[in-house]
Amino acid sequence: MQVISRAAFLLLLTSVVLVAQQPAAKPALQATTAAEAPMRDTSYIDAQGTAHVMRVVPIPEALSPEAKKSLSRAEPDQGPPQSLAQRRAGTDAWAVRAAAEWSALCPNQLVNDKIAGVPVRIVTPEGMPDANRDKVLLNLHGGGFNSDSGSYTESIPMAGYTKIKVVAVLYRLAPEFPFPASVDDSVAVYKELLKTYKPGHIVIYGTSAGAILTAEVAVKLKQLGLPQPAALGIFSGMGDFAQPGDSIAMYALRGLSGHLDPPTPGKHDSEYATTTDLKDQVLSPIYADLHGLPPTLFVTSGRDLLLSGTANLHRAYLHAGVEAQLIVFDALPHAFWYDSKMPEALEANHMMADFFVKQLNK
Repeated sequence: MQVISRAAFLLLLTSVVLVAQQPAAKPALQATTAAEAPMRDTSYIDAQGTAHVMRVVPIPEALSPEAKKSLSRAEPDQGPPQSLAQRRAGTDAWAVRAAAEWSALCPNQLVNDKIAGVPVRIVTPEGMPDANRDKVLLNLHGGGFNSDSGSYTESIPMAGYTKIKVVAVLYRLAPEFPFPASVDDSVAVYKELLKTYKPGHIVIYGTSAGAILTAEVAVKLKQLGLPQPAALGIFSGMGDFAQPGDSIAMYALRGLSGHLDPPTPGKHDSEYATTTDLKDQVLSPIYADLHGLPPTLFVTSGRDLLLSGTANLHRAYLHAGVEAQLIVFDALPHAFWYDSKMPEALEANHMMADFFVKQLNK
């Protein structure tokens, strides 16, 4: 997966500054070498409580060989940001490869279509039983709100493991279409599905940006007086754009590897939220009335930059009396369940699928 700027909450990359505009004397950033890497732990806490730490962290022995190999992959810790065009091109190419890998494990029929005028991918699993034809899973994909890294990787395995049709919403992307365009598109598709499916036969779920969007849509449905679905799946998300969690200052997209800017003080905004109040109850659902939301499964991991965001939103759901479960996988990075070669990814997808099936069969 591609690296996304942490300072914009994993949502959008800042514009690339042209080389001609850079000061001539400024040296290029160089990745840390093995000789320069620290060999011992250090820690210093300043008067404001900010931690300046260095940790030497081995890979846990309990992880699968595939997970250990993934975590051992070299990732430069310094370097220029990608342009949005580069990010989208790289993500699109990766997603096509991942779709083929997941389809080999979970055979399916995939159709591109439109629902309520919104582009969608419809994934029908091979061998779907007649008993599941009146059920549907609505996927809101990840990709930082500015690209699509999940409409294949989140829908194909879920369709395969639940044996239920998945509709993946290809919502409008920022920065061209900032908040609330993605919410509006997702709600439009859900309203159209209600004409065919009972709300108790629908699940809404997503990863990363899609997890954030799932929580946003649930609040919007409540505001509109629309029926809630049978369940929600919030997989590595957050519900608070106003206050970043602790983990976003510690982990990059691939956990402990890759580039990470130091946290900056003051208001954090992005090209997704634009001028919206960061405590807006749809944009940041943690500030909304969450009572009455459906059973929800939260999934994250120990080296996930959105670990704090996921855990904080889960706690808010519990305070609101929502039936909410939280699963945290040890040591793995953000959205590791996209990787079809990793046993832990298969385990996570099966857990998600089992939760959805249980809720739809109540």
